[in-house]
Amino acid sequence: MAALMTPGTGAPPAPGDFSGEGSQGLPDPSPEPKQLPELIRMKRDGGRLSEADIRGFVAAVVNGSAQGAQIGAMLMAIRLRGMDLEETSVLTQALAQSGQQLEWPEAWRQQLVDKHSTGGVGDKVSLVLAPALAACGCKVPMISGRGLGHTGGTLDKLESIPGFNVIQSPEQMQVLLDQAGCCIVGQSEQLVPADGILYAARDVTATVDSLPLITASILSKKLVEGLSALVVDVKFGGAAVFPNQEQARELAKTLVGVGASLGLRVAAALTAMDKPLGRCVGHALEVEEALLCMDGAGPPDLRDLVTTLDPSPPAGGALLWLSGHAGTQAQGAARVAAALDDGSALGRFERMLAAQGVDPGLARALCSGSPAERRQLLPRAREQEELLAPADGTVELVRALPLALVLHELGAGRSRAGEPLRLGVGAELLVDVGQRLRRGTPWLRVHRDGPALSGPQSRALQEALVLSDRAPFAAPSPFAELVLPPQQ
Repeated sequence: MAALMTPGTGAPPAPGDFSGEGSQGLPDPSPEPKQLPELIRMKRDGGRLSEADIRGFVAAVVNGSAQGAQIGAMLMAIRLRGMDLEETSVLTQALAQSGQQLEWPEAWRQQLVDKHSTGGVGDKVSLVLAPALAACGCKVPMISGRGLGHTGGTLDKLESIPGFNVIQSPEQMQVLLDQAGCCIVGQSEQLVPADGILYAARDVTATVDSLPLITASILSKKLVEGLSALVVDVKFGGAAVFPNQEQARELAKTLVGVGASLGLRVAAALTAMDKPLGRCVGHALEVEEALLCMDGAGPPDLRDLVTTLDPSPPAGGALLWLSGHAGTQAQGAARVAAALDDGSALGRFERMLAAQGVDPGLARALCSGSPAERRQLLPRAREQEELLAPADGTVELVRALPLALVLHELGAGRSRAGEPLRLGVGAELLVDVGQRLRRGTPWLRVHRDGPALSGPQSRALQEALVLSDRAPFAAPSPFAELVLPPQQ
């Protein structure tokens, strides 16, 4: 893979070429690196960090000389004061270069693609899209993350499958891509270790929604992959990092701009996240629903987001088009849909499971079994509790955020880095937006390990159900717009 270069710099000077450096043609002595408290103070007071400042901070994070309090303070300073495009590009590059760079066979250059989501409730698109793209001839080296705040993490969902190993060396990743065409892994000490540390710290320091930190975290993991194309699903709404479309658009443009400055073709889709995606929320339940989608079935909104049949597709169709695997976005969407319907995506998923540590017999049973059989093979909560509709009405919305917050309390999310999760805890929506509902009809099934829902938890969940008097209607598409790289 080509070496990464700082935006705006040219080729390195030839050895012994000191022209223009110092009054006698000799290099000026390097300034003393600033200490971390000084860097934190500079950013806290609205100052601009130099490339050396940013690289010094990242180095301190990796070598352990930065204390946890200092890391948190710098993250908060960046969250409050922001970073310009060049600072964000340098931070992205420094995070990417904090570990080993991935190198692939030259023949794979135009096949390497990936997708990332800024996080939502019930968002299991990556579990389906990676094997679907592999079935379409792509190589998908997906470096993913864990849950942040109330949103679920792709790695956590996959770890609900017994034996699945998200830690893979670069050499192992190449074997996985050769065998299955896709892999979904986490940041190891070899791959983007600085971002792994900062990612965990953001989750517990209320800095999840920082635009430059989000950008650097996403793109640093993708830079080391050597991609030909990347699509980022930027979510907005009541359960997203950004509450409105304007803020999401700002992140989308930053991702596309920073990507372009670093030689990475990035497109960013804006999609609404007010209601859960699909019908299941929770790690094992979302794996079940992803498998259902790879059966050619599953909830329409999940399938649409994966296959991108919408006129402004954010995922599969756009990626095949951007990377040259399809002549148009519509052709790309049709190819992804075919991979779901003909079983080839499911076959790639089974290969990926077996290659990443799942017993081959279990992988086969999960991918060939019925929904009831699959549920027996994955972690299950001890109890189930159904909530009933409080009145007649048409389902206008099921608010995702209150649902996610209650499930977080029940053990489906983390309050501190490294905290274990209850992988069977979750919820199933028993109704669809636009559906007519009668009073007393079950609308939500909660899977819990502990005692019955408390009064406040039940009230919060019931308030998540929004009913109206209007006639039944078709649920709107979550897609809003697609921000393309300049050359597109």
